[in-house]
Amino acid sequence: MKTHYWAWVGAVATLALAGSAFYAVGQVYSDAKAIDLINQLSQAGLYFGSAIATASATTLALMLTLIGMARRAEAEFGAHFYRNIYRVSRMATATLLGSVVLLLLLTLPVGEFEGLSDIWFIWLYRALFALIGLLSALLVATVLLVFTTVRDVIVNITPTEMV
Repeated sequence: MKTHYWAWVGAVATLALAGSAFYAVGQVYSDAKAIDLINQLSQAGLYFGSAIATASATTLALMLTLIGMARRAEAEFGAHFYRNIYRVSRMATATLLGSVVLLLLLTLPVGEFEGLSDIWFIWLYRALFALIGLLSALLVATVLLVFTTVRDVIVNITPTEMV
């Protein structure tokens, strides 16, 4: 079975959980309720976005370290190993960019916008919720793929068959 299978399973499960949470909140029909929900999302979302950005940047740096370690190791690493590192780097980059977009959206002074239609606030809430769910799924997928990559390193450099 391919190692990135579990990354996809984790991402889909996280998206399903985020979708369930969205529908559990219920429909948003007015701008007042949307503004209230956006403010609630903003409080936790700022910490979440910062943590995701930090985790993604750290993951990218660690992938560079892992490539250097693999080149110096006496074990042979195949193309699959380097493809996994590339996948992790791609997902970490996408997560980092998404977290920057999330942080920018969360800095909008939503309560100060006057004259905008109700639908604008409703769609902003939906976009923020979807972005948080997507970033969560990307982070879960990245962590699971990092785990399988680290497992491959351990299997290749362990001198015994104990792993």
